Parts: sequence; structure tokens; C-alpha cells
Amino acid sequence: MTTKIQLTDTQRIVLEHAADQPDGRLAWFPDNVKGGARKKVIEGLCNKALITGSDADWFISPGGYDALGRTQPVATTHPDPEVEAALVATEAQWVAEKADADPQPRTRANSKQAAVIQMLQRPEGATIPQICEATGWQSHTVRGTFAGAFKKKLKLTITSEKPQGGERIYHIG
Repeated sequence: MTTKIQLTDTQRIVLEHAADQPDGRLAWFPDNVKGGARKKVIEGLCNKALITGSDADWFISPGGYDALGRTQPVATTHPDPEVEAALVATEAQWVAEKADADPQPRTRANSKQAAVIQMLQRPEGATIPQICEATGWQSHTVRGTFAGAFKKKLKLTITSEKPQGGERIYHIG
């Protein structure tokens, strides 16, 4: 059993007009629907999931076609086979270029992150208070950088040791 979505007259004619457009765009409203009333119509259609989009462009959704009792038009390819073939080749080239791209993240040699990495690469390593003093960061920021930027993004191995009665010393292993 399907439930019929209740539409106002204005919602129905706006939706029907959009369904008649090749791209399904909500490009027309009755002359008497302006400003706040237009916003309410869009809000009502959006709340019922009958349109999708953003502030600038709204399009009828599959649910909108269903509410009108219409079938959603099937996307068509370009009528010129040469253009369609060129498009497919270009998209394949983009995918190949993205796959060939170097997955290494960028770093700047003069950044605080680079300075912390240099401190951790020293034979004596570095403590969190030393890193805080060098960077001006708070201790939770240093620990977050270890977990997020260094371990997850840069795939670095951070090791630590705690000498008897001393502070924990961190190294890049």
C-alpha cells in the first residue's frame, strides 16, 4: 500500500513544471509566489524529499516524480557518438592520472610540523614540554598531532620511553 503525498496546489504546479523540464530544474514559480512564500514552497517540497539541491538550484527528486505519478526520465548520452567517445576517453584519462598521482602528502620544510619531526628524529628524542616550548602549542595539540598528522596521515611510527623518575621521551622509530 502506497501513501499519497499531500501537495498544495502551488507545490503541485511548481513540481509539474519542473518535471516537464529536461533537467528537472525548479525554474518557474507562479507570479503571485514571491519572497517568503516561495521559500515556504521550497521548504515544504524539500521536507517531503520531493526536491534536492541548494539555495541556488533545486531539482525534482525521484520522490517528486513518484508524487506526481510520473516516471523519472532516463539519462541519455550525447547524440554524437564521437563526442560521447571523447568524453568517455577523457574521464578514463582523469581516473588514470588520479591513480598515478603521488599519494604522499605535502609538507613544508619551515613549518612547526617539520620542526617537531626534526626534534623527534634527534637521538635524544623530545618530550611534550620541549615540543610545547618550541612550537607554542599546548600539550593536547602535540598529542593530537602525533595521533592525527604523524601516525594517520604521514604513516610515521612514534615510539616512547619513560625513564625512571623522568618525563616520557618520544622518538620517530
